[in-house]
Amino acid sequence: MTVERRGSRVWGALLATALTFAGQAMAAQAENPDPWEGFNRKIFVFNDTLDTYALKPVAQGYQRFTPGFVQTGVSNFFNNLGDVRNLANDLLQGKVEHAGVDTARLLMNTTLGGLGLVDVATKAGLQRNDEDFGQTLGKWGASSGPYLVLPFFGPSSVRDGLGRIPDSYTSAYPYVDDVAVRNSAFALSTVDTRAGLLQAERLITGDKYVFIRNAYLQTREFKVKDGQVVDDF
Repeated sequence: MTVERRGSRVWGALLATALTFAGQAMAAQAENPDPWEGFNRKIFVFNDTLDTYALKPVAQGYQRFTPGFVQTGVSNFFNNLGDVRNLANDLLQGKVEHAGVDTARLLMNTTLGGLGLVDVATKAGLQRNDEDFGQTLGKWGASSGPYLVLPFFGPSSVRDGLGRIPDSYTSAYPYVDDVAVRNSAFALSTVDTRAGLLQAERLITGDKYVFIRNAYLQTREFKVKDGQVVDDF
């Protein structure tokens, strides 16, 4: 069996699994978006503890001691890599215009922007789209399923968690053979993302778990429906 045929079968199996799980979860989600709250809270505490004593301090140090232009360049670089995922899901959702914009962004930022370190595309009026396979499944009619907190990754859902699998093949990490380089890049991306959330977390009030859950579910609905959201929370 060729690599292409094996790859096609894997993608088909992943898609079938995602749609099956999402479909089975629709009834439970309609009544309660978080039927696994007991389990989710335990994972949330684990993640929050890890963040408090490890990731957050590193992100704070990174933000404090790294020059602003370097932080901007790092964010731009990883955003440029992420545009591959955006483009793939634009096409899967039939968003031809967005696909054209993201293709132009990739070409401009990778060449004129020095491998994405400078976001020349945004300055030229090409705004970045944010798409992933979880949103694609939503566009195809799959329910999000129950809310799910993933170890290390945080808030998600059955649909969005499964969507991470095909999305991982649009990232650069699986294709970097050097383990040290791959792990260093992943660590830097994680710290950069966490540093970008330091200001936002000041908005959290009340039960932190509930606040994050509701914010996540509303944000995902907003993205899947392209801004047409009914506030149910």
